[in-house]
Amino acid sequence: MATEAFEEIVEDFELLEDWEDRYRYVIDRGKAMEPLDDALKVPATKVDGCASQVWLHPRIENDTFSFEGESDAMIVRGLIAVLKALYNGRPVAEVPKVDAHGELARLGLNDHLSSQRSNGLRAMVERIRSVAAEAA
Repeated sequence: MATEAFEEIVEDFELLEDWEDRYRYVIDRGKAMEPLDDALKVPATKVDGCASQVWLHPRIENDTFSFEGESDAMIVRGLIAVLKALYNGRPVAEVPKVDAHGELARLGLNDHLSSQRSNGLRAMVERIRSVAAEAA
């Protein structure tokens, strides 16, 4: 059920043996994202439960889900990029059904993120799911 963009990340991760290289890869994906417009960094888009500052701005157009995001922490910005690969471009009704925990486990992230980062990642996934569920 993973998107082509997410499958590319999985394949890239398989080529990177060292976790430092994988972290660098995630950070680089975050650096490559367009910054979120400051006007969208408001309380309504802020994600609670993250150790760093995180904003997610979802969009639903023609029944297709996508979101933009931003964080003040480079690794979290990279995690947002990974979540964008997992969710963007899906039909909105499909978004809540994605097994994010299972898909992210394929990257081994669960074993290599601090508990605070893991909690923040869960909070981001829950925000994405709830927005999509409300819209579906």
